Amino acid sequence: MADKVLVYARFPKSMLARFAERFELLDTGGKPAHEVFSADELGNVRAMLAQGSGPLGGQVMDQFPKLGAIVCYGTGYDGIDLKAAASRNIVVGNSPGANAASVADIAMTLMLAATRRILVADQYVRSGDWVAAKPSPLMRAQAGMPGRRIGVYGMGEIGRKIAARCAAFESEVGYFSRTKYDLPYQYFPSLEALADWCSVLMVAVRAGPDTQHVVNADILKRLGVDGYVVNISRGSVIDEKALVAALTDKTIAGAGLDVFEKEPHAPDALTALPNVVLAPHIGGHTLESHVAMQNCVLANLSAFFEGKPLPYEVKKA
Repeated sequence: MADKVLVYARFPKSMLARFAERFELLDTGGKPAHEVFSADELGNVRAMLAQGSGPLGGQVMDQFPKLGAIVCYGTGYDGIDLKAAASRNIVVGNSPGANAASVADIAMTLMLAATRRILVADQYVRSGDWVAAKPSPLMRAQAGMPGRRIGVYGMGEIGRKIAARCAAFESEVGYFSRTKYDLPYQYFPSLEALADWCSVLMVAVRAGPDTQHVVNADILKRLGVDGYVVNISRGSVIDEKALVAALTDKTIAGAGLDVFEKEPHAPDALTALPNVVLAPHIGGHTLESHVAMQNCVLANLSAFFEGKPLPYEVKKA
């Protein structure tokens, strides 16, 4: 009999196909588990597949008395109460670095689209303004990449790949992270110092209570009128109201966002602005990344049911 795994999030069927070949999936379809399955079925659940960004605290864990493992699809686990899991002897796993390359790619895409005003240019062509030679202040020349100062906030797997890509564009790269690494980039002792120095702030830090709204009005003001912010981390890292204000009153020049505070709801105030580029949290949404993330999930679940340590266990609690 196949081991049972509760799918505690809404996933497209295509993402679950490989797991269904190995395990018996109890798929909630994103609904409360007790609305879909009986108490007897849920009482025997030992492993759960979750989205790391979704809230999953002790009260939820207590609904499954035999739960021993929560495996996140993806790198993030900010929604999981790690202390609650540890106190219940529940191990938590994720897919570290599995989507780092594709997330770094979308960061570069958003930065280039924002700084070179690609959406504005696209509309300029489609509207007929270009052929009509209609003047547009938004189409004035912008600074290019060579010599541009790029600040990377967070130097994990994704941050390092962003930094390497920026360096290849002949940009200066600096970073702020809790740890100073032996890297060929300038290290700054604080986020404030990094924001004072750079003209593009790349937010790649892991989300958590300590980074809630850390990119606030002060940090945005430090970027200056020619500054940009790009966020591929989590929406919680940026104070969204402060960002809307900074974009509206031209405190900064623009932004590129793949994540938002309350997904999938991007505020109307953001969608109405021409100096912001938006994407629906697609940083890790490539074929290669999904295969890599699924490999990690399969390895974690298989190890758990075999009584072995998770190869990709989240240690922090």
